[in-house]
Amino acid sequence: MNKLLAASALALSLIATSASAQAVRTEKNISLELANQIAAATVASCSAAGYNVAAAVVDRAGSLRALQRADNAGPHTLSSSQAKAYTSASAKNTTTAMMEGAQKNPAGANLVYMPGFLLLGGGVPIKVGNEVIGAVGVGGAPGGHLDEKCAMDGIAKVQDLLK
Repeated sequence: MNKLLAASALALSLIATSASAQAVRTEKNISLELANQIAAATVASCSAAGYNVAAAVVDRAGSLRALQRADNAGPHTLSSSQAKAYTSASAKNTTTAMMEGAQKNPAGANLVYMPGFLLLGGGVPIKVGNEVIGAVGVGGAPGGHLDEKCAMDGIAKVQDLLK
């Protein structure tokens, strides 16, 4: 009987320990300072190429952390950059890859109906290793591939901080 009680107590403590370990998670996320650095570097990259853009940086949950708009960038660039960043963070993928996937897969075409999603090039996830900690979205260059290049340049500027 004592062995049965001891085994039951041990099993219950293991279950409780396992449950509490799953209750709290530790996740990496983007800081405000890093988000501002990426936004500024992204806008600077596009400006150097002659493009007036906005760059939005969101955290891992898709919430806005930083938004910068170049002089002479159109007002629509604010919402498009934020939507691209949100889409990229949500799907943990580039918006170009998502757009191409949706074009090839009829079921994926329904992604355009998800609130806040924008399937145009220019959204790039920000990663530490394989973990997505946020995303940057760019709007305003004359093509999604150019928006995406600026986003990748902005991330590359802070690559040494993404460890």
